[in-house]
Amino acid sequence: MNNKSKGNPSRETCETIIRRILTTEVSEKGTNAHFRQASDFMSYFESLYPASDALTKQVQRAIKSMDMPKDEKGYFIINKTKEQLAQENELKHFIKQGEFLLNPMDSCETVFIKAPTSSLDYLIYQLSNWDLLKNNYITMVKSCNGILIYTQDKLKVLSVINSIISE
Repeated sequence: MNNKSKGNPSRETCETIIRRILTTEVSEKGTNAHFRQASDFMSYFESLYPASDALTKQVQRAIKSMDMPKDEKGYFIINKTKEQLAQENELKHFIKQGEFLLNPMDSCETVFIKAPTSSLDYLIYQLSNWDLLKNNYITMVKSCNGILIYTQDKLKVLSVINSIISE
């Protein structure tokens, strides 16, 4: 007895099956390294439906309708739109051109300098250009009552800043 369904699935049904196949592939293997075109899905569809030109065309329509982006090797990407992929690629290109560094802040300590709000921009400018303080902080952030300095060497920053405050 043949367990195959009669007739062909709708385009929407094909899309659902393709989405499920790709989602499973990505969840099990971390990436899609198997599916590049409609024909790569045909063995799955032919195990459920009678093989025919109409089935092939329906799967091709579903793939076209889904409008999935492809990675640099030509494999379908199920979890991103073409717009998201373009944005991601633009960001990667931009970052590769600059001197970017990811710095986890979990090892940072903070130093707070209380200062009038009207002087915060000038103070940050001066501190960030002060040779004694350079390379001793990760970043400085304005707050409503002063400046937060994030550093990995709190004692050094305190010593440098106290040297001008206590004079």
